[in-house]
Amino acid sequence: METERKIIPILVIIMIIAISPIAKAQDLYWGGFVEGLWGAGLDDKNPTNRDYPVAETRLQLRLESYSNSAETFARLDFVQDGFDSTNYDFDVREAYVKFRLPYGFDFKIGRQILTWGTGDLIFINDVFAKDYQSFFIGRQDQYLKAPQTALRMAWYNKVGSFEVAFIPDFEPNITPTGDRLSFYNSFTGEITGSDGYMTPVEPSNSFDNAEIAFRYKRSISGWEAAAYAYRGFYKDPKGVRQLMDKSYQIYYPRLNVYGASLRGQMAGGILWLEGGYYDSREDQCGKNLFIENSSIKALVGFERQVATDFTGNIQFQTEVMDSYDNYEESYDMMVQAGYIPGSYPKADEVRTLLTSRWTKQLMMQTLTFSAFGFYSPSDEDAYMRFSVEYKYTDELSLMAGGNIFEGNNRYTMFGQFDMNDNLYLKINYGF
Repeated sequence: METERKIIPILVIIMIIAISPIAKAQDLYWGGFVEGLWGAGLDDKNPTNRDYPVAETRLQLRLESYSNSAETFARLDFVQDGFDSTNYDFDVREAYVKFRLPYGFDFKIGRQILTWGTGDLIFINDVFAKDYQSFFIGRQDQYLKAPQTALRMAWYNKVGSFEVAFIPDFEPNITPTGDRLSFYNSFTGEITGSDGYMTPVEPSNSFDNAEIAFRYKRSISGWEAAAYAYRGFYKDPKGVRQLMDKSYQIYYPRLNVYGASLRGQMAGGILWLEGGYYDSREDQCGKNLFIENSSIKALVGFERQVATDFTGNIQFQTEVMDSYDNYEESYDMMVQAGYIPGSYPKADEVRTLLTSRWTKQLMMQTLTFSAFGFYSPSDEDAYMRFSVEYKYTDELSLMAGGNIFEGNNRYTMFGQFDMNDNLYLKINYGF
């Protein structure tokens, strides 16, 4: 079974390239990089019992081919992961064919990265899967976006562009499981390692459980406006249910999302606005404490160059829980009935998040300093990412950076990762 799992992705790439009408095209390009990444944890009390969250050597290969009417693209990662194994593994990041048809239609079929919305590392209408574990241990930013096996259809015309993404198999967010990074376990009320991880139950593969997302986008007086809709599931396991044997399982509740965004130039910089309504389809009245309530999310951001080769931005997001009175009533009833302890974390009606990114380049843009900070006034927690990168040549670069978490409470978004502070070193050679 393991051998089959490793062979099938390669066969998919070979099949896509073989059946593509551009396999015989003259314009064939290939490239990639070799990268070494080593990270060290800073808290010896971390229940993961690991001194380093990452130690890997990665080879990424890219293959691209074009014709006048189609495109084939494949991206494959080979990884030697020294964290818990000396074996080699690989990941099909992307493997798709894109066809351009008359009257402004195009189709993109296969393994691909889907990106919508306007936020900088804040996602409202970008409801596609993310890999937060990679994000927290120093891998390249491209690995924050988890690939999807999807069919994307687009129609470009005078009134704008219409896009539909159909994802037949559910793709969840990849979050810490306690082996590389510890996390908060709401059942025990403690920060835990892998021994406290409970595997979420994913939706079965069926047509009714397929994810589907829509986007309409057009330019209005130099501003890019978009409207979004999504039908699928929460990407994190936001639901808990009790089984017949009185045990519990966590799962991904059904979700609809409706939203809009606006992005354009203002005051010498770029301004963006985005909002969305998260319709929790399994708890629309908000009375089930163990399923996420519906909510409204809104974001405003601004970025501009403040000096030569020095750019900064700032974002503010607010999230308001719907039917909060029903949530409070359900919480109080559960505590009084003894189903949950009084120490069980009670969610706030309003959650706020402030972020800022600063990037400075020196030495003819060969030296780059970067810092990105998250701070939640409501949760009283924070997360800081920082790095310095030096391009020794066009092909060879060296980077050092870190991830620092802080929080007054162990159950908040960033506070739960307080023991996962880490530093990393990265060497990359592109070809």
